[in-house]
Amino acid sequence: MADLEGLKVAKDYHQEIPFANQNGFYVKGANSLDWGMKRHLSNIFNPKSGKTVMFAFDHGYFMGSTAGLERLDLLLPKLAPYVDCFMGTRGAIRSSVAPELCRAVALRVTSGSSMLQDDLSHEVVAVDIEDAIRMNADCMASQTFIGADGQLSSIDNLSRIINAGMRYSIPTLGVCAVGKDMERTDRFFKLATRIIAEMGCQIVKSYDCENFEEVAAACPVPIVVAGGKKLPEREALHLAYDVIQKGAAGVDMGRNIFQSTHPVEMAMAVSKIVHEGLTDAQGWEFFQGLTHA
Repeated sequence: MADLEGLKVAKDYHQEIPFANQNGFYVKGANSLDWGMKRHLSNIFNPKSGKTVMFAFDHGYFMGSTAGLERLDLLLPKLAPYVDCFMGTRGAIRSSVAPELCRAVALRVTSGSSMLQDDLSHEVVAVDIEDAIRMNADCMASQTFIGADGQLSSIDNLSRIINAGMRYSIPTLGVCAVGKDMERTDRFFKLATRIIAEMGCQIVKSYDCENFEEVAAACPVPIVVAGGKKLPEREALHLAYDVIQKGAAGVDMGRNIFQSTHPVEMAMAVSKIVHEGLTDAQGWEFFQGLTHA
């Protein structure tokens, strides 16, 4: 391809300059969206801090019963006061989340893979837009496999979800999947997050990496950083603090909350870092004060 000949490595990210098209609304890249979209985004991103703490518990859709998520009905009510958005499947949300908990909902709408397969990149759109509307979803989450064997089909899924969401003013959360054979490099995430955003997603979920501040600057919509594998609590709090400092619009903690020995206190500490500006050291001190009282 002609565009690939003499391709220059991107380097001018101007991290010191705030995002320009943000005079009318506080969520990055959402200035020109309609009222309904902004309303949903306001449910997800705290209007005071501009950030979000998501709690992901959609692991069961491909992992089955997962350690720490055996009893969603018992766990979720305890965490609800300390997170902004629940990210789960329609089955888990309908069965285990009481409507009066009033958290934002990121509804997982793609499916089709399981841990019994080597290649998880082949999925379908499993939830139609009418059911997302019935569930009053604040965004629809679509797994997107850039660079994997199922890239084309996952981008097709993403496009159809975005198109449906635009018709009914429901944002789309593009989840940047990383296969076991892919390197978690800034080069990959700059590629993947930008593709997902340019397809039309209003939010991108990705991972921390070297030069994350460049990844965040180059993405024209908010990036919410996944916690990934279970870390020691102090390291997970450092991750939350570090990515917020580098431009993330929030974190989506799953295992680092539900597999903690103190999940509620961990959610409280993460929220303090994301919304109140605590450092990682202060967050750790806060966590220890709760768990060693």
